[in-house]
Amino acid sequence: MTEPVLDVAIVGGGHNALVTAAYLARAGLSVQVLEARHVVGGAAVTEEFHPGYRNSVCSYLVGLLSPAVVAELGLFEAGLRIVRRPAGDFQPLPDGRYLIGTSDKAAYCRQLEALCPGDAAGYDAFDADLSEVVDAVRSLMDRTPPNLGGGVPAALEALGTAWRLRGLSNHGQAVLARLMTTSATEFLGDYFQGEAVRGSYGWLSAVGNFQPPSAPGSAYVLLHHSFGESNEQQGTWGHAIGGMGAVSEAIARVARAAGARIETGTRVARIATRNGAASGVVLEDGREIAARRVVAGCNPSILYGRLVDPALLPDDVTKAMRRYRNHSATLRINVALAELPDFRCLPGTAQQVHHGASVLISPSLDYLETAYDDAKRGGWSRSPALEMWISSTVDPTLAPPGHHVASLFCQHFHKELSDGRRWEDERDAAADAAIRAVTEVAPNFAGSIIARQVLTPADLEREFGLTGGDIFHGALHLDQLYALRPTAGYADYRTPVPGLYLCGSGAHPGGGVTGIPGRNAAREVLRDVRRRERRRRRWKQP
Repeated sequence: MTEPVLDVAIVGGGHNALVTAAYLARAGLSVQVLEARHVVGGAAVTEEFHPGYRNSVCSYLVGLLSPAVVAELGLFEAGLRIVRRPAGDFQPLPDGRYLIGTSDKAAYCRQLEALCPGDAAGYDAFDADLSEVVDAVRSLMDRTPPNLGGGVPAALEALGTAWRLRGLSNHGQAVLARLMTTSATEFLGDYFQGEAVRGSYGWLSAVGNFQPPSAPGSAYVLLHHSFGESNEQQGTWGHAIGGMGAVSEAIARVARAAGARIETGTRVARIATRNGAASGVVLEDGREIAARRVVAGCNPSILYGRLVDPALLPDDVTKAMRRYRNHSATLRINVALAELPDFRCLPGTAQQVHHGASVLISPSLDYLETAYDDAKRGGWSRSPALEMWISSTVDPTLAPPGHHVASLFCQHFHKELSDGRRWEDERDAAADAAIRAVTEVAPNFAGSIIARQVLTPADLEREFGLTGGDIFHGALHLDQLYALRPTAGYADYRTPVPGLYLCGSGAHPGGGVTGIPGRNAAREVLRDVRRRERRRRRWKQP
């Protein structure tokens, strides 16, 4: 018996692909999601990495998830629960001092002033400038970028972009220009003189970004990670009870309830085409699934380099994708802990406010610069910058009573090691360096580790399909953003192959667990479906 033709087949079951599936199924289309791993969620998953210990394996905090996606799909009604952290960032310093951010802005400013007189005023200016720019730029995230060279429609979209930024003051426009073009070092130097606070905000520029803070354009990555919002609280990051897999599971429940089919353990081998247009997918097990449209949630390098017949791609797209950069230089470690870290600056293993903050090992911009220098020629940082989140401090479902689990997100670790070395051989030494960095400020840390899971750039690519270990499906550099993501002329979620779309983080607005590329892509698919339906009705008229 011949299977009916689907309206939409979706390649991959990451959170963005699931968002697309949910919107399209709710619009009445027949949808099937095809995920290679045994579980949906892509890099937003929760798994047991040691008996009795579960954690968010890759992504680990909720802050960029679109409030529109949450509300429109009813994710809270579908079981998602997000809690705020007791504190923001906790930065233990080598000299025994520290910085800790809470909701008490005055207390934070007093800390800044004690570390470096004048930085409290600098923080007030920084906070005001960043808030103005974030509010204006956030509105662009939900819009489809214009296709460069796309004629009148693209020109109108570009005018819409300019209109949305009209609310920025002259000063705000200058701040935005600097964020888009200057280095994190230069930008932060406009506001702060203290090493600690510059190291803290400099860390945001390094997250998933293989650049030193002195690199032009690195300030944008700081901006990208300043869009945080949790439970309608601007500038905050939270935790999904059950880990990041709870986000993906809630979206999947909504998609299934709307009629979408989700199949795991199913790897797509190629995009099927007929007369130059997408006609479905061919699976590695030999099955072919016919579909009127195909939406890909994978990295654009995989889509264009492995799944699409190269003969169907224009030369300029082929050349652009050869230049497309995938490089996060990220090492991820999950650890099971017998006790909480006992920090030199705030002693004690009984849970305190700072244990519920993101612990930053990033004491200065020079520290970040050295971490990059260690890795830039095929190596890895001997003193890595990192963020540690002890998720069990707010979510006891993840570990046995009295024990804990923590995520370590570490920079910089080159995806391609020099001198013939392999990540399989370097994995433990690299993880030891990260654990040593925490142990220097919390002496009991290394001895408290019961078990660990280490994911190198090679592991992230092999296990999660993150090309080059890139957590964002492509570097967030100026030539790979907005109308240039993933390449000029195809930023509107469509591809050169009619009926084939891109819905993952390789599309605007880029990486992070946002759901925005998935929502935007679904909107464009539905526009095309409705446009085709209108044409069909006109043809039927006598």
